[in-house]
Amino acid sequence: MIGMQEALAEARAAAARAEVPVGAVLLGPDGAILAADGNRVEERHDASAHAEMLVLRRAGVLLGTPRLIGCELVVTLEPCAMCAAAIAGFRIRRVVFGAYDPKGGGIEHGARVFEAPGSLHRPEVVGGVRESECAALLRDFFQQRR
Repeated sequence: MIGMQEALAEARAAAARAEVPVGAVLLGPDGAILAADGNRVEERHDASAHAEMLVLRRAGVLLGTPRLIGCELVVTLEPCAMCAAAIAGFRIRRVVFGAYDPKGGGIEHGARVFEAPGSLHRPEVVGGVRESECAALLRDFFQQRR
């Protein structure tokens, strides 16, 4: 899967910064990486500094548009409701994620943002890509903090 290796590297870098290890990569319509980052919530003192939000914002600036038509988001954890709403707003073509998040997810769990009648956009969604590896990274991070 193009992008997941890079997203995992960003998640590991986030863990090294004492951030929840979630990494995201945004691929352009041609498959080239437009942006990659990991969570920076603690570093920036910003609850919205999720990996997904950071790469979406960066790509929007890079491309000079608030609509990232044809782009694909690859992320190590199922996006939360906030990130899912942003994904819809940015008109992402496809979302690929690793670990499912029954507690905080907003796509397959919880709010199920894309299924809401008022959803601005419904991207293609593929979950469970390298799920074990993504989940282990999160599990190990939280076990070390207990």
